[in-house]
Amino acid sequence: MIKTRTPRFLAALLTGGLLLAAGVTVIHSARASDQPAAKSKPLGLIVDDHALARDARSGVSYAEVVKRVMPSVVKVEVTTAGKETSVQMPGMQMDPFFRQFFGLPFGGGQQRIFTPPTHGLGSGVIVTKDGYILTNNHVVDDADKVKVTLQDGREFTAKVIGKDKESDVAVVKIDAHDLPAITLADSSKIEVGDVVLAVGNPFGLAQTVTMGIISATGRAAMNDLKYQDFIQTDAAINPGNSGGALVDTDGRLIGINTAIFSRSGGSEGIGLAIPTDLAREVMVSLVKNGKVTRGYLGVGVQPLTGALARQFDLKTDKGALVDEVVPNSPAAKAGLRNGDVILQFNGKPISDGRRLQLAVADTAPGEKIPVHIWRDGEAKTIDVVVKEMPGQEQLAKNDSSESSSNDTLNGVAVTDLNPETRRQYSVDPKIQGAVVTQVDPTSAAADAGLKEGEVIMEINKHPVRSADDAVRLTTNVKDKITLLHVWSANGSHYLVVDESKAG
Repeated sequence: MIKTRTPRFLAALLTGGLLLAAGVTVIHSARASDQPAAKSKPLGLIVDDHALARDARSGVSYAEVVKRVMPSVVKVEVTTAGKETSVQMPGMQMDPFFRQFFGLPFGGGQQRIFTPPTHGLGSGVIVTKDGYILTNNHVVDDADKVKVTLQDGREFTAKVIGKDKESDVAVVKIDAHDLPAITLADSSKIEVGDVVLAVGNPFGLAQTVTMGIISATGRAAMNDLKYQDFIQTDAAINPGNSGGALVDTDGRLIGINTAIFSRSGGSEGIGLAIPTDLAREVMVSLVKNGKVTRGYLGVGVQPLTGALARQFDLKTDKGALVDEVVPNSPAAKAGLRNGDVILQFNGKPISDGRRLQLAVADTAPGEKIPVHIWRDGEAKTIDVVVKEMPGQEQLAKNDSSESSSNDTLNGVAVTDLNPETRRQYSVDPKIQGAVVTQVDPTSAAADAGLKEGEVIMEINKHPVRSADDAVRLTTNVKDKITLLHVWSANGSHYLVVDESKAG
């Protein structure tokens, strides 16, 4: 429900050698001499959650910090194989000039267009000794091959463990042991003005370090990401830095470099990094569950301006004003109403709608959470049992490295039908099924005519009631020919998806 405006300047994603690329890395560390030993966390993560020891003195050199950090930062090279795409071309009515120009036969019809292989370059950070590496989703998204190069020159083919487009976090793994895993800091304890170092591979220049400070925290700056809580830094970030490390002066990781604001496509002093706390939560969920499980409250909120605060007898403009409560949602069942102002969620102060969104998403489904609200001129606390976010995308083919050769509907993403997705795709309330959110244009499903926004009601004559049903009915099946009963705005129809000749 929260809308953001597009900045007038470019928010560039820093991948590869392209000028349009996204990647800002922040490393934050605590002084080892002043702090207790780091603690091991789930998945073998090494975490030091103490605040950085701060003073006004400036270090003469960060060489020792860099020596500790460099082995943990890797080069990530991705390759997307060349593909053929089937397109329908005009027939007799086509102008002969264009027919000759494109080299098409006289009758038009289905034509194959070849897209050449593409290559990209980014960075990553080793976070466990047994080979888990954090990077950006946009670095490895759509990659057919991922190669990781360590500081010592060793090269590995990496497996994509999981990707989360909504936070731009991805996890890859290499088959190695006793790796130099970096220590993670508690990114909630960083402060504006802290000195940071960015380490990565800008423009392919491996093991490059730049220095700056934390310019701001809690930034929301990219319209295509649902969950963002960026660290802003003026440490120089350039294409190829994506997925690299932003560390503090004790060599602890505080962020994953992700994006820049730039008019030129290069560093202009405004870089953005995903905080370690957010990246760590996403990583643990991806590794353990294969997807990111987020909490769901079921409210729409709007910014609480000074004028609105006065109308609701509030002396502060900090909070999230509820302007919609989804029927049958956790919020509705707990008794939240339009006009309530959410001030705290599970003890965390809520300054605006985005802060509420992050707090709810970080809550495990099933937890009973106290929500402190302002209603009719007085404070009140309501307990809400958070549920799992409905309609989270599931891929019939999650990742090429993990899918079985017996799976079907490869390249198709589906999600559950709920009030939000029904509104988004204008789906009739009577229709049941799984709505299609993505179709790989090179897939057999695309060739058969399956489109985003259509609802799969049946697979091989079996009813589909949810995204889980769609995934189950396309996993480990014997026949590579799939019959779909599909609803679209133009009515229902059947499609036959033939993957018997794929690969």
